[in-house]
Amino acid sequence: MNSIYFDNAATTQIRKEVVDRMTEVMRDVPGNPSSTHAFGRTAKSQIETARKRIAKLFNVTAGEIVFTSGGTEADNLVINSAVRDLGVRRIITSRIEHHAVLHAAEEVSTCHKIDLQFVNLKECGTPDEAHLEELLKASDVKTLVSLMHVNNEIGNMIDIKAIATLCKSHGALVHSDMVQSVGHYELDLQEIPVDFIAAAAHKFHGPKGIGFAFVRKNSGLKPLIFGGSQERGLRAGTEAVHNIVGLEEALHMSYKNLEEESAYVKGIKTYFAERLQKEIPNVKLNGNCGHSEKSTYTLLNVCLPIAEEKAVLLLFQLDMKGIACSKGSACQSGSTGGSHVLKQVLNDEDFKKPSLRFSFSIYNTKEEVDYVVGVLKEYIESENILA
Repeated sequence: MNSIYFDNAATTQIRKEVVDRMTEVMRDVPGNPSSTHAFGRTAKSQIETARKRIAKLFNVTAGEIVFTSGGTEADNLVINSAVRDLGVRRIITSRIEHHAVLHAAEEVSTCHKIDLQFVNLKECGTPDEAHLEELLKASDVKTLVSLMHVNNEIGNMIDIKAIATLCKSHGALVHSDMVQSVGHYELDLQEIPVDFIAAAAHKFHGPKGIGFAFVRKNSGLKPLIFGGSQERGLRAGTEAVHNIVGLEEALHMSYKNLEEESAYVKGIKTYFAERLQKEIPNVKLNGNCGHSEKSTYTLLNVCLPIAEEKAVLLLFQLDMKGIACSKGSACQSGSTGGSHVLKQVLNDEDFKKPSLRFSFSIYNTKEEVDYVVGVLKEYIESENILA
C-alpha cells in the first residue's frame, strides 16, 4: 500500500459525480449571475436552484442560506456582524473551538471591548451545561453563544438542540460551527433553535473554497464583504457557480446515501479502535472519540504510549510509509505550541506524548487500517520507545 489517506477531517476526496457536475457547469454556463441577459439568468438559475435544494435538506427557507468561501468566512461573518450590527456585548464560547471562532471572538473582544467568556469543560472536553446556564444567568447583556456541534480534533459531539434551547431561554443568540457535522448528520434547523451555522463543502466530498452560513431570517445580520448586492446583500462578489453547484451535488449525495455510508465509515472507525487497543498496549482514545453516541463516527484521536523525546519523527515516518493523518487540525500545521484542544483535555503527562488524529471516509478500507496499525506497532517495538 503506497498511499493511505486517513485525514478526512482536514479535507475529503471529491466525488466523481461532483466533479462531473461542476465540469458540466464550467463548460456550459459561462455567464455572470449578476448579468441580466440570458447567459447571466442561466447562471443565476443554477445558484438559486442549488440554494433551494440545500435549504430543503435543513428544513429552512432558501433566503436563509448564504454562500461563502467556506466555514471560516461563515464564522467570521456571524461573529463580526453580531457585535457590529446586532448589539452583542458578550460572547460565550469554549476553549476548544476551531480557531475560526476563537480568533474572531478574540479580535472583536479587543476591538469592540466585548466581554469574552469561556464555558467550563468536563474532563472529556464536553461543555458543562450547568456552568453555561450560570454564565447566561449572570448578565442580561445581549449575548452570542458559539459552540461547535462536532469538534474537529477529538470528535466530541454536543447536544446542540438542548444547548441552543437553553441559550434561547435566556435570550441569547446561538451560533454553531457545524463544519464537521453538515453532510454527516441529519439536521432539522426548525427543530434545533440556532440562529446561525457554518458549513464547508470540502468536508463532505465537495469542492474546496465554498461553504455557506445559515442565517435565521430577520436576524439583522449585515455583510462582512462589501462591493455588490450578491447573496441578497450579505456577501458581495461574483458567485462561483460551479462551486455552488458542486456543494449542492455533494450534499445531496451525502444525505441520499447517509444511512449506508455512515454505517460503513463507523465500521472503519470501530475496527481501527479495536485493532489499536489490541496491538498497542496503553494506547488511549482522547476526548469522547471512543464513545459511539458522544462522538462523531468519522474520526479517532489517539494518544500513543511513546516518550516525548522519541516522538519527534513519528509523523514523518508515517508519511514515508504513505500514511496521511494529522497531529491536530490541519489549520494548525506549522504550529509549535501543540493542539489547543488537547491542552484542555489531556493531563500534562499525556499532553507530552504524541497524539494523532485519524479520520475516515467511504474511500477507506479495513485493509488500510491493518496496514496503519501494523506500521505503528512496528515503529514502537523496533525503536523500543514505549513511554
